[in-house]
Parts: sequence; C-alpha cells; structure tokens
Amino acid sequence: MIYCIRHGQTDLNKEKKLQGRQGMPLNEEGLFQANNLKEKLKDITFDYVYSSPQERAIQTAEIANGLNAIIDDRLDVFDLGEADTLKTQEVKWAGAIPDSNVYEGVEDPQAFVQRVFHFMSELKEKHGDREMNILLSGHRCTTGAIGAYFYGIPEDKNIIMYSSDNGEYNIYSFKLNK
Repeated sequence: MIYCIRHGQTDLNKEKKLQGRQGMPLNEEGLFQANNLKEKLKDITFDYVYSSPQERAIQTAEIANGLNAIIDDRLDVFDLGEADTLKTQEVKWAGAIPDSNVYEGVEDPQAFVQRVFHFMSELKEKHGDREMNILLSGHRCTTGAIGAYFYGIPEDKNIIMYSSDNGEYNIYSFKLNK
C-alpha cells in the first residue's frame, strides 16, 4: 500500500500564504499533526519512506514513522517562483496557479505533474508487484498529483482535489493503477 501524507502545518499555512520552496519547518500545530500521524500509523511497518526535500515534509515523514526518509526531488513542491510566501488573496492567478506572466520562476504545471508521475511509475516498476507499505511525504500539490496518478487528471485539471489536509493521508494501491 502507498500511504501518501501531506506535511503538517507551518506558520505560512497558518497565515494563508503560499508556501513553495522557501517554506518553513513545522510549527507547534504541525508537530502535533505529525505526532498524530505517528499514532494513526503505529501498527504499520513501512518498507520504504520517501519525502520531498522540503524540511516540513521530511519532518512529518520522520516523526510519523521514526525512519529516515529517502529524499527525492521529484516529490518537491510545485515551484511558485516569485509568488512564494505571498498571501493567497494578493496573488494574480492563472487558474489554480500563480500567473507566470506576472511572477518569474513559476513551474510549468505539466512538467510538475510529469515529474511526479515519473517518480510514481518508477516506484511501481520497482515495487508494484510486491506486498509492501510505502510512505510518501509531500505537499498539497504533490499529494494531489499522486492521487491523479491513480485516478487520472480531472477534466478541470484540479489535481488538488486528491490532496488531504495538513497532517492527513490517503491510501493507494498500485493494483488500482493501469
């Protein structure tokens, strides 16, 4: 089974600011959420633990299961470029992402999904035919893309619908996918 967790809360989450690659560590609530995940997942033995390189995702993964996470850049948060850390209501949007005509460095959404799907395809190739438990720790966008890997990209392209709240998780199986 694939346990896909979204990192616990940070101060930027609390302040309703965009949080990309200039993010912060978990705040007190985020630490509580990660420890709550640990309690929820205590009866599960994980064979592998993978995480985004962002501190908040690593912290959540390692608190939740006690193992060191394998860092994989393909699980990194969507790069918000210059929109990173702005208040959500201040941002000029192009659909669900900051407008790349306004903000430098905003990642191409198709490239983002492609890199997450590449990671998942590689994971399936390596481990998909075996019974094991794999923990993946990421972000709202990353966990949404992982959900889209299993269920498909929605017609409106809103992959965030597959994400969970901070400090929560979804469970998937490669048997569901293709």
